[in-house]
Amino acid sequence: MAIAARINQTKYNVFRWRYELSVPKKLALALGMAALTGLLAQARVPLPWSPVPVTGQTFAVLLAGVLLGRWWGGLSLALYAGLGIAGVPWFAGLHGGLAYLAGPTGGYIVGFILAALFLGYLTDKYVRSRSFLSMLGLMLLANFILIYVPGLLQLGLWLNLVKGEPASFSALLMMGAIPFIAGDITKAVVAALIARGVTPKTPYGREVDGDKWAGWRLP
Repeated sequence: MAIAARINQTKYNVFRWRYELSVPKKLALALGMAALTGLLAQARVPLPWSPVPVTGQTFAVLLAGVLLGRWWGGLSLALYAGLGIAGVPWFAGLHGGLAYLAGPTGGYIVGFILAALFLGYLTDKYVRSRSFLSMLGLMLLANFILIYVPGLLQLGLWLNLVKGEPASFSALLMMGAIPFIAGDITKAVVAALIARGVTPKTPYGREVDGDKWAGWRLP
């Protein structure tokens, strides 16, 4: 019991610490998470029938908001996008520049920012969001709605306007969604397990359900 209490106290102290950090220190953490996203983007498997490769970067995206909080998780992915546009070669395949963001995968990168903002907001606001099942559900929602929707929209526009090859909805799903579902679910499960393990189950900031969390029974 003493060890468990010490672990819980450590988790609380870490999240309270990052919640109260100064802006320069939060910015440094955001840059670190952007760099991790860029590193995982290089874990890349091209698909012969699609311009969208399988990458590992969504794993970092799903954890960014949890680890950095409601605004800074999103800012870390905005930095990833912005510095990549400026020429830092940390998009998939060691690419950088505005042309890459305007290409077939640019919509997914925009979705990364939305997903990190969404997960960071809920992690900081609701203690209940930090259970495994809650976090898994939120991560799957962020992945399949906030990332896939803008990703598929831009992929469809790129195929139509740039390649001159309009794709049917089913063909678009085969190029930009279906091949990634199993891997994304796996990454979400692992990320939710990590989030469940590292987040405190007591309020560290301005959670609105801080006095109700103990009565919540989901694991």
